[in-house]
Amino acid sequence: MGVRNYLIEGVSGTGKTSVAAELHRRGHHVVHGDRELAYRGDPRTGEPLDGSASNQDLADATFVHQHHLWDVGKVRSLVADRSHPISFFCGGSRNFHHFIDLFDEVFVLNVDLGTLKRRLAERSDDEFGGQPAERKLIMRLHAAKEGIPGNATIIDAAAPLASVVDDILSRCGVTG
Repeated sequence: MGVRNYLIEGVSGTGKTSVAAELHRRGHHVVHGDRELAYRGDPRTGEPLDGSASNQDLADATFVHQHHLWDVGKVRSLVADRSHPISFFCGGSRNFHHFIDLFDEVFVLNVDLGTLKRRLAERSDDEFGGQPAERKLIMRLHAAKEGIPGNATIIDAAAPLASVVDDILSRCGVTG
């Protein structure tokens, strides 16, 4: 969807949705990957689970995390559409390795452990990270830097939101 396309990733609670909303508020084209591209699928094949997951699986935070995929075909289609000068894809997926090469740059939002704990504590029970098992998983992923793209530009997302977005935009050569 952009002549230039950027991926903004990070573990749950680092601010991907907030950054997306602020970029959109500033007039930039944003794809909310977790809302527009995500589905539960087999991380090896990409095939949708189509109800084959048991209720027990869906209650398991690790299962939900590992099967959170983005539709690769939709990502490719959106990147190929050059109707916007710049597009930001914000969210997380376990199959980013199938499309990461399409992006001009990848940013990974990172926060310190105290900030992450505070943000997760503020989440509602029905939001990922709102349940104790989900928070435990996120803390492990954060500590291990697991499930996020390597060779990405790390952004200190503990800073005020406006500063985080300014930092990302300046690295993209964009003002405002």
